[in-house]
Amino acid sequence: MKRLLEAELIYGRLLDVSEPHLVERYNKALEAFGLPRTNLKQFSIDMTGFAPEIADELGDRDYLDPNRVNRRFIILTPDQVELPVVHTSFSNTAALMHEFFNANARAINAITIRDALYGEIEDTVSVVNDVDDLLSINEVRFRVLSAEDLLDKATELRTLVDRLRTVPDAWSDDEMLNRMVELAKQAGDIRQNALVPDQLVFRHEAFWANHFGGVYVFLDGNQTTVICDPSVPGFRRSRPWQVSYIALDDYQRIFAFLASTKRLELPRASWVEASGLLQHRADMTITNLVNREDPRADLAKADRIWLQTWMHRNAALIAEDGAYPFLQEALRIIAATGEIRMKDVDPWGRFLLVRALPDHPDQWLVNQLISQLTPFDFVSRFVFDKQGFYDSYEKFSEKFREFVVETLTRTYLKDKPAFRQRLYGIGEDKGNA
Repeated sequence: MKRLLEAELIYGRLLDVSEPHLVERYNKALEAFGLPRTNLKQFSIDMTGFAPEIADELGDRDYLDPNRVNRRFIILTPDQVELPVVHTSFSNTAALMHEFFNANARAINAITIRDALYGEIEDTVSVVNDVDDLLSINEVRFRVLSAEDLLDKATELRTLVDRLRTVPDAWSDDEMLNRMVELAKQAGDIRQNALVPDQLVFRHEAFWANHFGGVYVFLDGNQTTVICDPSVPGFRRSRPWQVSYIALDDYQRIFAFLASTKRLELPRASWVEASGLLQHRADMTITNLVNREDPRADLAKADRIWLQTWMHRNAALIAEDGAYPFLQEALRIIAATGEIRMKDVDPWGRFLLVRALPDHPDQWLVNQLISQLTPFDFVSRFVFDKQGFYDSYEKFSEKFREFVVETLTRTYLKDKPAFRQRLYGIGEDKGNA
């Protein structure tokens, strides 16, 4: 992973923590979780407070994600809202954290001046044993504490203020008045600073969970659709009258579901030609074939002439694979007619021609699913399914890793919002690195 780290393709855009008082607040949060204090004087954190260096020190990447459910968080600064989430078991962790930051901005700003917030995103289950456990998660509650007990002190001070206002002889209680002065020195004027978060409960919308090799859950009113490997415990057993189950290799049913629920943007000239997405995928099929045939090939130095020569010499291989000629023919048809009749396309090829509908709330999740179904497109896989990308990267040859890093640096990292907008029609990153 050294090459990825140097190129900031893993653990990128994290926040440096090196000020002693912030390190100490972080340690108090770790202790509250029952974890050892860190001996590090400097580390970097993501939006949830996860630090790769501390994960290495503890030998536990899930130190803030026990049982991979009820995710923990540590907030040292409101600036964390601008960071990605680099390690999580649920795809919507970043979205939930964004909602929490936005709904409680005033309290977070006030508290983190003198304290750190920590706690858990509590689900309705403590352990995931089957699909039904995942489906039972309808909402989450943020259980919030503070490292220096500032929240508790503010709550106690508010209670004493209320007593002072309502109990006639409270002014004569010197012990209570002294306690109020002591608390006010630490919590400040609670009439001016809203230290208690305003909203702690949030809906658990459509998501991907990394349990059982990956489970997609989509919500449409009272109907739920689960897409995963059919060997997952509980597949087709839970609430069959309310839950539809689709196998991850059933391209026809997956496409029918996404298209019928208007989550897909079908191939039309209006976006295909401007985006360059289909040509991008066509190029990806060729580089994938080159690597498959000769893992030692130096694609980082390959120009168009080299690739054209390779394609002429390997025409039979390209025809047998089918993806490149299929995409070239699709581009020709779109240029001539403006669209493609998807019912005439074999199920295996349909996901090569589509992207998530850009303005749909599930756009990131749908693009993640598409990238998993078209794994040769390592660029899209990196953008939408980083864990899947990292797993694939580990299996690449050294030469191909070099080419992958160079390609991502030259294309996606150069201007991420512009790249996402052009190829996929979306710009907001939702906390992704």
